[in-house]
Amino acid sequence: MPLNANNPDRTSWLHVDKNSDFPIQNIPFGVFLTRNDIITIGTRIGDTAIDLGALHQLGYFDGIALTDDIFLQDSLNDFIADGRKTWRSVRNRIAEIFDAENTSLKNNVKHKEIVLFRLDEIEMQLPVEIGDYTSFYSSMAHEKNTEIYNSIGEELIPNWLHMPLAHHSRSSSVIPSGIPVHRPKGQILPKGAGKPTLDASKAVDFELEMAFITTDANDLGEPIPAEEAEEYIFGLVLLNDWSARDIQKWENLPLGPFLSKNFASAVSPWIITLDALEPFRTNGPKPEKPLLPYLKTKGAKSFDINLEVGIQPKGAKETIISTSNFKHVYWNMSQQLAHHTINGCPINSGDLMGSGTISGPNCSSCGSLLELTQKGEKPVMMKDGTERKFIKDNDTVIIRGYCEKDGTRIGFGEVSTKLLPVYTKK
Repeated sequence: MPLNANNPDRTSWLHVDKNSDFPIQNIPFGVFLTRNDIITIGTRIGDTAIDLGALHQLGYFDGIALTDDIFLQDSLNDFIADGRKTWRSVRNRIAEIFDAENTSLKNNVKHKEIVLFRLDEIEMQLPVEIGDYTSFYSSMAHEKNTEIYNSIGEELIPNWLHMPLAHHSRSSSVIPSGIPVHRPKGQILPKGAGKPTLDASKAVDFELEMAFITTDANDLGEPIPAEEAEEYIFGLVLLNDWSARDIQKWENLPLGPFLSKNFASAVSPWIITLDALEPFRTNGPKPEKPLLPYLKTKGAKSFDINLEVGIQPKGAKETIISTSNFKHVYWNMSQQLAHHTINGCPINSGDLMGSGTISGPNCSSCGSLLELTQKGEKPVMMKDGTERKFIKDNDTVIIRGYCEKDGTRIGFGEVSTKLLPVYTKK
C-alpha cells in the first residue's frame, strides 16, 4: 500500500505554523481527555487535536476494516495490534480528509465542532498500556563516557560490540509528559564509608533516549528475524529515563540498575509512526566487529532525528544543555528486536523499548549530566547564573526531537518533567 500521507506537496485546510512539528505529513497517534471528559484516541495537525473516535462514528473511515470501538478506548493497544496495513490505511485516510482540496469535513460545521479541539481543550494521556518495558544500552559514546557501568578497566565491556545489551525496567512508573516526579530515596554508599545509608539521591539525572512501541509480534519460542523486525514496530516516542546515579553506583553490580531507574520514565504523548519517518532514513554506525548472522541488517535502518535537552529552573528561563541525534545509536531497532526475541521471548502490543542514552561524538552531544559534567566535576551553567552538577528540586527537564529534510519537518513535540522534592505523606 502506498504512503500517500507522506506526499510533501500536500497542505491542510487546518492552520499549520511553518515550523510546526505536526504538519499534515506527520499524523501521529495519541490518547487524550476531551473538554467533555471523554477519553478518545486521536491525532494532531498543527495545533488542532482530532478525535478519531468521533470521525469513525461519523463515517469518515468507511471502507476500512475497523471495529466500531477501535478508537473509543483509553489506549492504542488494540489499534496497534491490527497491524501495519490498518495503520497505513487510517493514516492515508486522515491525510485525505484534512487535505486542503477536500471539503467533506472542511465545510461541515456541525461535524467540525464534534471532531476538532484546541490543544488547551484536551489533556494528553499515556498513549499505550505498557505491559513490558525494556531499556537498551546502545550508544557507544555513552558507554565509553560512563565508567560507572564498567568496573574492569576496559574502554568497552567485552560483550558490548557483540550484542545489544539491555535490562528490564518498570512499566508501572512510565508517565506521560507533564507529570512531575519526586526525588527518589535508596541505599547509597557515601565516599569513604564502609557501609551504606538510606538517603535521598543527590545525583538525579536525565537520560536522553527514544523508544519504539511494538505490536503483537511472535509466539513463545519464535524469534523475529532482523529483516522483518520493522513490521512489528508501530512508532517512536521521546523518552527521559530518569536515573539516580549515586543509588545506581552502589546497586549496579552484579545485576544492573534497579531502584536507580524504576522510579520514573517519561515519554512524549504523540507516537510518530515509522511510516511518517520513512523520508528520514539514514545509516547508523558501521559494526566494528563481525556480527552473528541473526543481527545482520541491510539498508538504512536508522533515522536522522535531531534531539535536544533543556533544563528550566523554577522561575527562570530554560537553558539548552545538549544537542544530539538518534542516528548515533550503534544498535538499530531491528537488531534490538531481533536480539530481544532470539531466545523466543514474546513481544506484545504496547511494549516499550528504550534506546538507552543517546550520546554523540562530542561533549555538547552527551545525553546525560553524568557525562556533561564529568561525574559532577565540571558543572554546567544555567542562564540564571546557577550551576548544575545534577538535577535540583523544582527543575524541569525538557527533551525535544524533530526531523527535517527538503522543507518538510516531522517532530515529536516534547517530553517535559519537573523534579519535586522527596515525597512526604500529607
